[in-house]
Amino acid sequence: MKTKITLLLIALVVGFSTSYGQQDEECMNNLSIFDSYAKNKKYDEAYEPWMKVRTKCPQFNRAIYVRGEKILEHKIDKSTGAEKVAFINDLLKLYGEYNQYYASKFPVGKLQYEKGKLSYTYRKELGLSDEQIYNIFDKGYNEDLQNFNDPKSLYIYFKMMVNLYDAGKKTPQELFDKYDDINDKIEEEVGKLSEKINKLIQKEESGATLSSKEAKRKSSYESYINAYDQISESVDAEIGNRATCDVLIPLYQKDFEEKKNDSKWLQRAMNKLYSKECTDDPMFIKVVQQKNTIEPNADTAYYLGVLKEKEGKTSEAEKYYKQSMDLQTDPLKKWKLVYRLAEKNRKKGSLSKARQLYREALQLNPSNGTPYLRIAGMYASSANNCGTDAFEKRATYWAAANEAAKAGRVDGRLKSTANQAVARYEALAPDKSMIFSKGNGGQSMTIGCWIGVTVTVPKI
Repeated sequence: MKTKITLLLIALVVGFSTSYGQQDEECMNNLSIFDSYAKNKKYDEAYEPWMKVRTKCPQFNRAIYVRGEKILEHKIDKSTGAEKVAFINDLLKLYGEYNQYYASKFPVGKLQYEKGKLSYTYRKELGLSDEQIYNIFDKGYNEDLQNFNDPKSLYIYFKMMVNLYDAGKKTPQELFDKYDDINDKIEEEVGKLSEKINKLIQKEESGATLSSKEAKRKSSYESYINAYDQISESVDAEIGNRATCDVLIPLYQKDFEEKKNDSKWLQRAMNKLYSKECTDDPMFIKVVQQKNTIEPNADTAYYLGVLKEKEGKTSEAEKYYKQSMDLQTDPLKKWKLVYRLAEKNRKKGSLSKARQLYREALQLNPSNGTPYLRIAGMYASSANNCGTDAFEKRATYWAAANEAAKAGRVDGRLKSTANQAVARYEALAPDKSMIFSKGNGGQSMTIGCWIGVTVTVPKI
């Protein structure tokens, strides 16, 4: 029996990357018992031996906290009234103990967002106000921003800020500052994940095959980016009409003199005015010019290009756009800039230029397949203009399908959308009877007009 217990404990130690600490035989026995029960989801049976180890040997093994969370979640789910509240509070206490004894595995940022999520879920049972929940998250944000990175927590944190603003407990500036804080954090986390995915994509594009471990990591990274994307949309939805031009412009006018030498304030002000399409107002011009005076950067160059374009000075605008790309050194920030310029050209009908910029964007951030879908859409929209007969025109959809397929290959988030696009384009391409009549199945053909790409006609 002792040998069996020892083997189980060795497995636990390896699994949780920790050390035994004090070799207490009772704790060893109870650890193996509760771990076995918990693995088999027999949480009621696991509870008593788990509590004995937790109480007597809190530093004995990290399984106390990893398994303990599952045990208490089960107890919370299966209980009601005062007993339920007691278990909720005990889980909050367990989080604190986890941080106390294993801070490297459960740092303050994670401690606070886990406490915040639990408190938010059971806010009625615990009788907590929006302000109390907000403060739990705010502590994690302020004390350990690096590890305060859970997507759902970032959303709840901002939602509580919105509620406090609506209740008159936070000012508009505090709301907008927190909006920027959250978006900056999301951008930072997405950037780190994108860099990891891009390395794996580069390996794939070199002809190598990802190991099963690498494939799982890639899928996990994509899942997290997707979660951050959804949270970003939810945060934008939360701020809604609380950040219209009618709200923003008077606020920035009021604070401009005081903040005009604060580069961070100016940066955030011009970004928000641009994102909310307040670029026709003189305040946008004023903020951009002031930021360009004290600290010119890629963004100010881009916004100056926007202003020149509004004046009809296209050549000057292009110079500023080029300058903005030259000034931006961060690949992922440059990707956003290039993608934004590609979108601008696509919308005004400069399709060849747009495609060039989309290709540049793909070089900067190959894990985001959206540019492929955009190129596919431009090809499809040009079908009636590219070719001398029905066959050649409809063949354009093969080129569109090829681009859409690339989106699904590099970006797991777009797989479903890309597959639907491929099916739609292939259905519009020449059918078997047209290929038979043309007699060119299996041959290559070049799509005309601005597209100029070669496709292979399917064999029949």
